[in-house]
Amino acid sequence: MSRGGAFGVPYKIMNAGEEAVSRVHGIDRWLLRGFLHAMGDPLIHASLWDGKEVVTPAGASQVGMTIHDRTTLWRVLTNPLLNFGDDYSAGRIEIQGGVVAFMEAMYKAMDKKQPLFKKTSRGRNRWDTNSITGSRENIHHHYDIGNDFYRLWLDRELLYTCAYFSHPAASLEEAQIAKMELVCRKLRLRPGQSVVEAGCGWGALARHMAVKYGVTVRSFNISHEQIAYAREKAQAEGIAGRIDYVEDDYRTIKGRYDAFVSVGMLEHVGVAHYGELGRVINNCLTEQGIGLIHSIGQNRAIPMCPWLLKRIFPGSYPPTLREMMELFEPLGLSVLDVENLRLHYAKTLEQWLHRFEKNREKVVAMFDDCFVRAWRLYLSGAIANFNLGNLQLFQVVFARAANNRIPWTRSHLIEAPAQA
Repeated sequence: MSRGGAFGVPYKIMNAGEEAVSRVHGIDRWLLRGFLHAMGDPLIHASLWDGKEVVTPAGASQVGMTIHDRTTLWRVLTNPLLNFGDDYSAGRIEIQGGVVAFMEAMYKAMDKKQPLFKKTSRGRNRWDTNSITGSRENIHHHYDIGNDFYRLWLDRELLYTCAYFSHPAASLEEAQIAKMELVCRKLRLRPGQSVVEAGCGWGALARHMAVKYGVTVRSFNISHEQIAYAREKAQAEGIAGRIDYVEDDYRTIKGRYDAFVSVGMLEHVGVAHYGELGRVINNCLTEQGIGLIHSIGQNRAIPMCPWLLKRIFPGSYPPTLREMMELFEPLGLSVLDVENLRLHYAKTLEQWLHRFEKNREKVVAMFDDCFVRAWRLYLSGAIANFNLGNLQLFQVVFARAANNRIPWTRSHLIEAPAQA
């Protein structure tokens, strides 16, 4: 099936020999120079459709780009934060020297112009697109495009969140298991406890908690394909009676639980709805309960790139730690621990991108080349952002203020867990 139309890209992929042959004028070169200056003068080479370099900054590496026609030049000039991604996806822009290296060069330069980009994009993450109906549409756009696609490049358990590399040579599979183990130890799970999970993906964490820690889990998710997979997997492993996978919104969570956990969902909640999520947590956590939220974040409250919002992750926003406190402060919940796994996410993404590229032809057969280029740009841009510290990965552990059954030291993170 093709996703080219779904992305709304205005052009088809260019074939070899299709590059525009119109003459490059002085005004074209001047506009390209002006555009790169406005972007902060990134250390990249740049050329237009005649192949001649227009910009060769001192100290620039082999990283560069070529714009293939005048229409694309004008589109990038008028709306770079949306049209660059579309035109790269359509093959109207080519990148030399690696997409990750290119995006790092661009982001470094753009950081100098941060006030400009913040001003021009103000408010685009404040729209209420994460109502119950809106959230379903947003999640469907990204997560319900086929489990077979995600199987090509995620780990065996289909964990689509930051892994934890306890040693540099760890495989992606080992690191994802280590991540689940880290979450469980931070929650100090014990046999017989009850856990509620908001946003369960394909259900791997719930299965890990049930099997290794002997807890019962109720997991909520609004992705139909993910829930269907999770239920089939639990049934096949003979643990369906210990896990209840619920295809519903987190706002419908009821009951009381010893632990609350959410891994990779907060990015899809929206700051405007943190009060709703906070009340859910407050209502469902027992007096001695412990919670953990694992989320992409950032140091400054900067809106997401409009291309990413429109083509990849509609309704998404990574909060700052200050914004995350809107979950806890109004209800008097205490933050017990904060850990930043930023570089672990960069390494996770590198593994995903490597597997994605290795299976490129299979992805093309499932979708089209436009889809491949769009997802390459998305994964590469994320690696660059984590490497540069524009994005963070926060794990926040919390409890009720009067809960004194909290760790005296951090030894519980390295001791062997209780067996189920």
